[in-house]
Amino acid sequence: MSITKSLGRCGKTTLTERVLFYTGRIKAIHEVRGKDGVGAKMDHMELEREKGITITSAATYCSWGLNGTDHHLNLIDTPGHVDFTIEVERALRVLDGAVMICCGVGGVQSQTITVDRQMKRYEVPRIVFINKLDRYGADPLLILKQIRQKLGLTVQPLQLPIGEEDNFAGVCELITREAVYFEGDNGLTRRIAEIPAAMSEDVEKWRAELLEVLADLDDQFAEVYLESDDVPVQAIHDAVRRTTLARTFCPMLMGTAYKNKGVQNLLDAVCRYLPSPVDKKNLALNADDEDEEVVLKSTSNAPFVGYAFKIQDHPQAGQVTYMRIYQGKVSKGDNIVNMMNGRRLSVKRLVRMHSNDVKDVSSAEVGDIIALAGVECESGATFTDGKQRVTCSSMFVPDAVMSLSVSAGRDDQTRFQKALKRFQREDPTFRVEVKQDTNETIISGMGELHLDIYCERMRREFKVESLQTGEPKVNYRETITSRIPYDPRAAYTHKRQSGGRGQYGKIIGYVEPVPEEERKDTDSIEFLSRLSGDDIPPNYVPAIEKGFRMCTQKGLLTGNPVIQMRCVLEDGAAHEVDSSAEAFQAAAAGAFQQVYKDAGPVVLEPLMAVEVTFPTEFQSQCLQTLNSREGSIQTTRAVSQDTSVVEAVVPLRRMFGYSSELRSVTQGQGEFSMEFKEYEKMPSKTQEDFVAAYRKTLYEQRQA
Repeated sequence: MSITKSLGRCGKTTLTERVLFYTGRIKAIHEVRGKDGVGAKMDHMELEREKGITITSAATYCSWGLNGTDHHLNLIDTPGHVDFTIEVERALRVLDGAVMICCGVGGVQSQTITVDRQMKRYEVPRIVFINKLDRYGADPLLILKQIRQKLGLTVQPLQLPIGEEDNFAGVCELITREAVYFEGDNGLTRRIAEIPAAMSEDVEKWRAELLEVLADLDDQFAEVYLESDDVPVQAIHDAVRRTTLARTFCPMLMGTAYKNKGVQNLLDAVCRYLPSPVDKKNLALNADDEDEEVVLKSTSNAPFVGYAFKIQDHPQAGQVTYMRIYQGKVSKGDNIVNMMNGRRLSVKRLVRMHSNDVKDVSSAEVGDIIALAGVECESGATFTDGKQRVTCSSMFVPDAVMSLSVSAGRDDQTRFQKALKRFQREDPTFRVEVKQDTNETIISGMGELHLDIYCERMRREFKVESLQTGEPKVNYRETITSRIPYDPRAAYTHKRQSGGRGQYGKIIGYVEPVPEEERKDTDSIEFLSRLSGDDIPPNYVPAIEKGFRMCTQKGLLTGNPVIQMRCVLEDGAAHEVDSSAEAFQAAAAGAFQQVYKDAGPVVLEPLMAVEVTFPTEFQSQCLQTLNSREGSIQTTRAVSQDTSVVEAVVPLRRMFGYSSELRSVTQGQGEFSMEFKEYEKMPSKTQEDFVAAYRKTLYEQRQA
């Protein structure tokens, strides 16, 4: 069984530290920022302990006993900041279940919505845990309402809090009608008592609502519910488990990890309600026919199938490849096949990861998350024992939204290049490009913090002391706004004769914007062939498509990629001798340049969903900072008596340096998060200036 936790500053790593303590994996509890000189186990990087945030996901394992049975848990602690969203993507890709943590004060934040979308993408059952109930302004029932409204989930609490804020003492279990208090050193002792008299009415009300919801969702439970005056406790547990696995219901639990209350009950719920490997239907694709799905068997005696979801360089073990085993087992010394390149390799070392610590193991079987040490491969590779030719589906990788030019001195070049190659291998959202015209190295990522962290890691881990960075750059896009009608401009002939065999290719067609309802993704680019005769031999069509797609990589307005565009090939002509794939590829490129300027090209810029949290007394100043950056205010709400949140949509080009400005106007108490929302047409005047600057740069480069 596996769990992951995701969202902003809601206490994921703090909760993980308690889980490891209560399950006996660590002997003492340490805090996230490492004030005691040790720091939380799962935040093993120096940068993580300094900044108090999780940067890379960390895996571990533990066991928890429930009703006389030991349950083995694989646990991955993921970052909450949206810049490191790929860590959440790959964790959810391989995990069976998740614990979604919400702050009892902040509630459903923009990161919560992002993680909810990721959980739905990978069909991951979840438990909701409302944390930080000891804080001033905590209101779990308000958070319950937000989850229902904003995420559209069917959520019911299984517990009610005993006491509020500083007086939070424990929880009332609705299913068993028991009060649970957490006492002794670090809350190790769970004392079971009767429900406080003042809460008995609320407990019965919420318990009745829980049973009604379960009866509506589960036919098997409905029969028991209708036939019994007092529904058996085990029947309720079973119904919660069935509906959770079916993802029609989300049980909600409560507590405060920092004050050591509620964590043991959460572990009970994880073991009771989240799926084990045998409960999930895992599919792979036939390597010889990718249209054919293959159901993987969650048994140890089936042929081995494993999925490599993360690559990491380890100071003691070299490159470690994190792998989820979906079928069969693997042992040290086995020969396995990398289905990505067909290479066979020997498993020389198998390890279990406990954050940054490694423990050698001789074998691992279905459901385990282990690591291969010293194996060169790419993230997303499927490994088999060669008896079954299948590949696991890949994870979703979002596009980068920000770029930065970087350079290093001659003495640091070797370490600089080594760092770039390592980061690219570890993080699919980290891109590196060397511009041919300027020989400039450009790194791209998910945001300002994402790139800052990698630059700092180059300086610290790779000793690239001469590292220099340029101004951050936004990744813009281009598109067209109108269809070119059928006229002579929609036909283009590429003809060249210079002695010997010439080049000839004629194509007729049109370009048009892809309607919003037909777009498959943000960067939708389509090519359609509607040829009816043989004027263009079919073997030349791929070359025409290639020529068109190559041109969309660099638009004519600003040199940025073109998106949301469709090219339709209707007719054309070929020459018996002079036509070739190269000629038709050149014809497609020429046609693109001919019609693009007449199709109403525009520049698109990324808009960011920004969420700012601040003391209410600074509300007017915070709103002014967003308005001055061309922000569109969506909502403003109070999350407690002293704290407010504003949600806005702001162009990414205007968000540079916002962190410093926000700290300045809120006396260091404000914080914000942002994530990519959509591409939108840039304002006309801004676009004119942008295009003019690009043309000036091209002119200067030609003159040089």
